[in-house]
Amino acid sequence: MKFGLRHIRHFAAVAEDLHYRKAAERMNIAQPVLTRSVQHLEKELGVVLFDRTNRSVSLTSAGKVFLQGCQVTLATMEGLVSQTLKTHSGEAGHLRIGYTDFAISGELPKILKSFRQLYPDISVEPLHGVTSSQLDLIKKDKLDFGFVTGPISHEDLETKTVQEDNYVAILYDNHPLAKRSSVLLSELANEDFVLGSPSAWQHFHDHLHRICRAAGFVPKMVQHAFNSEGIFGLVACEMGISIHTSCAENYLRKGLIFKKIRDVSDTIKTISIWRNDPAFPARKAFADFLKQYPVGATQQ
Repeated sequence: MKFGLRHIRHFAAVAEDLHYRKAAERMNIAQPVLTRSVQHLEKELGVVLFDRTNRSVSLTSAGKVFLQGCQVTLATMEGLVSQTLKTHSGEAGHLRIGYTDFAISGELPKILKSFRQLYPDISVEPLHGVTSSQLDLIKKDKLDFGFVTGPISHEDLETKTVQEDNYVAILYDNHPLAKRSSVLLSELANEDFVLGSPSAWQHFHDHLHRICRAAGFVPKMVQHAFNSEGIFGLVACEMGISIHTSCAENYLRKGLIFKKIRDVSDTIKTISIWRNDPAFPARKAFADFLKQYPVGATQQ
């Protein structure tokens, strides 16, 4: 069948007005053009769509059915055109966003909420991953943005610090230091530690070992877990203590005590990373949003 959207629009206009002259005026075309367009459509379909008399125009039963389908088709096309234009301008699209435990318990929920309020037609797919895996996915273009433990320096990546945390000691509630308002890092030298696995939590371990060496010891890890929830669960079982970031207080797990480490001034940063690619307008929209976003601080 040889007819297109133009013929469908012409038919729908006549069907809505049930008057050729009024429909032609509304569409700003000559009435004979409109008439020929509808006649061509009827010829291609092999059905009569309108009952015509000198005084009136009405839809046939077949015309009523065809109109329903045409209205769906036109609405779909209008939506498609709108979505296409929004995608081109960066107002619509899809973003794959990686996050660490630190990011999701800190600033990331606020960041995504604020962004989605500004760009409701850009869908977001959050994907949990440790820093090393997010870096790999970014480089393979399987992730649009990562929220990772910094610092990260790579010539092909842009970065923005979004969060800065203090270190805190995580104790079980009947630990000898639990009633103290704060602790010294050196007081933890002989403790058993529960930490993230060395391979997955490499970036955090590098920071942790640096501050522990400065305090004169290397943490003795007796248990490790894949994520923060696992770490907190093992500490709650009194298998050891842990050092984490101050955003961990947002977990508020029963049986745990969070203590400020008063002799450590170092902080740990969560940064967003991405590849600058102008071919993806939605990426640019999120990158521009991040560049204006203030650094969050969950310091004690």
